[in-house]
Amino acid sequence: MEFSDLTDRARMHRVNRERIIAIANQKGGVGKTTTAINLGTALAAVGERVLVFDLDPQGNASTGLGVPPAERRHTTYDVLMRGTPIEEATVSANIADIALDLIPGDVELSAVELELASAQTPRRNFRLRDATAQHRERRALKGEDGYDYVLIDCPPSLSTLTLNALTAADSVLIPLQCEFFALEGLTQLMHTIEAVRASLNTTLEIQGIVLTMFDARNNLSEQVENDVRGHFGAKVFNTMIPRNVRLSEAPSHGKPALIYDHRCPGSLAYARLASEMLQRARQQMAA
Repeated sequence: MEFSDLTDRARMHRVNRERIIAIANQKGGVGKTTTAINLGTALAAVGERVLVFDLDPQGNASTGLGVPPAERRHTTYDVLMRGTPIEEATVSANIADIALDLIPGDVELSAVELELASAQTPRRNFRLRDATAQHRERRALKGEDGYDYVLIDCPPSLSTLTLNALTAADSVLIPLQCEFFALEGLTQLMHTIEAVRASLNTTLEIQGIVLTMFDARNNLSEQVENDVRGHFGAKVFNTMIPRNVRLSEAPSHGKPALIYDHRCPGSLAYARLASEMLQRARQQMAA
């Protein structure tokens, strides 16, 4: 499959170090899962080694990557609560000929908050970080290649699950819907990120902010864009994800939009976002 925005040049941007990115925003319906599915697919399409962690009890990322509940033998719940090794929980996403790995999520994740509620629970916010570190160690001992990108699809809340993701992550990618209350929710998320930096993960960075559901016909979308770019500057990706019916339709067919309709505006936008992310990574390595 070919994407006009993901050229051979993008292959030269490979990052030779696993980067764990939490896709987070406590607001629901802003495009976190859509971003995890389609960004992961776009990166994998140009040869990046990608793993998607479905950390949302709704399991929508798993469904959107073609893995139905019956095929979710192990899930992120097992990794967090039962100590199941990541490699045992990993399945291949069912997306044509693109190699992309997934650790599925399901409703069992809803119990994590209660099961880890006790302040006496050891390392309750480090469960995912410990699991990924152990996975890297086992791979290194076997001389196996790692992933280039691990994308964590977080639930729409600032819960124990989200804290586990932020503690394990190198950086946070924030999908931000172009709507009136967008900045208000972003402020709350930034406070959470600062708190995580202070006590759980001192090296956590902002990967960037991606504006989603952008409607060029709507003055509000442009106003939100100007406000966010004015406040966060270069942290905001140039690529914006438009409102697009095909993006919404694709999960019901168990496919990323880039497979369902790779020519639609939403798919092309995610292809550009992947290319922009890879280019930024290359620039950071050269700096």
